[in-house]
Amino acid sequence: MASLDLDRVLKISDDCEGFPTDLFCVPKHYEGCVSNVLITHGTIQDRIEKLARDIFYDFYNQGKEPLHAICVLKGGYKFFSDLLDKVNGLNSNHNDGSVPISVDFIRLKSYENTESSGEVNIIGLDNLDCLQGKNVLIVEDIIDTGKTMNKLLNTINKYNPKSVKVACLLRKRTPLSSGYIPDYVGFEIPDKFVVGYALDYNEYFRDLLHICVISKQGIDKFKV
Repeated sequence: MASLDLDRVLKISDDCEGFPTDLFCVPKHYEGCVSNVLITHGTIQDRIEKLARDIFYDFYNQGKEPLHAICVLKGGYKFFSDLLDKVNGLNSNHNDGSVPISVDFIRLKSYENTESSGEVNIIGLDNLDCLQGKNVLIVEDIIDTGKTMNKLLNTINKYNPKSVKVACLLRKRTPLSSGYIPDYVGFEIPDKFVVGYALDYNEYFRDLLHICVISKQGIDKFKV
């Protein structure tokens, strides 16, 4: 699938073969379970630092209004933590003001019925009315088709936040994409199954620092 017209994103081409796993530190229990390292941990951190600066200055220039950051669990927890650490670093070292941040954590479950309401079940926020009038930043690990995120946005917007933006570490190029474009994207990646940096396969690989392409051996080993 052709790349969407995204600004401020690092695009990884479809023919990128990544890096051999034996050149990096990969846990022994995942030996042979990933075919290559697609994005190294250091590159992830550098890219997140730039995303943090983009987010900080976008909201800083809007009047230093408070930002309510929502982490989509489980896959987003490492990206969320590292991103907010870097935004808070800018808050601590910016002499002309800062952007106050509050946080929430959610998990998503799509409703399963024959009459879809176009919503998702949001687990973790007891009262969505708390979003009213706030600048909301949703932090997600990966946008695949974009359908779940569109449903989440439809649900959140019913509670009248002042603004809603989405930051994702990865956006996958897939023919199944709804065409949804997040506000902040770390990397645009090929249509491959990736794991690591909290992205999982049946709850495995969250403890892998790099983002890697899973191998057939890994799929077979950890199949449920």
